[in-house]
Amino acid sequence: MERCFRPSRTDRETALQPFLRDLAILITRVGIGAVFVAHGWQKLSTTGIDAVIAGFEQSDVPLPTASAWFAALIELIGGAALVLGVLTPLFGILLTLDMLGAYMFVHSGNGMFVDQGGAELVLALGVASLLLATIGAGRASADHAIAQGLLQGRRTGTGTRRS
Repeated sequence: MERCFRPSRTDRETALQPFLRDLAILITRVGIGAVFVAHGWQKLSTTGIDAVIAGFEQSDVPLPTASAWFAALIELIGGAALVLGVLTPLFGILLTLDMLGAYMFVHSGNGMFVDQGGAELVLALGVASLLLATIGAGRASADHAIAQGLLQGRRTGTGTRRS
């Protein structure tokens, strides 16, 4: 059998790869998070929650009042959490579910393009959220800083333990 040709990496390339990965994750988190914050804020202040509830009722979204509040708050808080990299797997899943609901109840029958009420934005936001939930927030995040602090505390014996 023939072995796959794999060019060797220099030490510099090997060191650069984690940095570029973390930079890409950071840019993705901030960009996607900012879009979610804007949409959550829009639902709460610009459009108004009553109008969102009415729209959800018209689209036959189950429990329209609870669903409208869930969507608005999870987009606002979850978007901010993505920007900061706080509880990224949790908020990534919640935002994915939010976008799945938006797709199923509002956008699925409208084609792909946003200008026709289509699914392109909710698909992009949903899959990006799922990816962040899966790979995590990266090293430039609060999640990483918290994990490092906990690990450091365990190593030095200064971590908080309950007896």
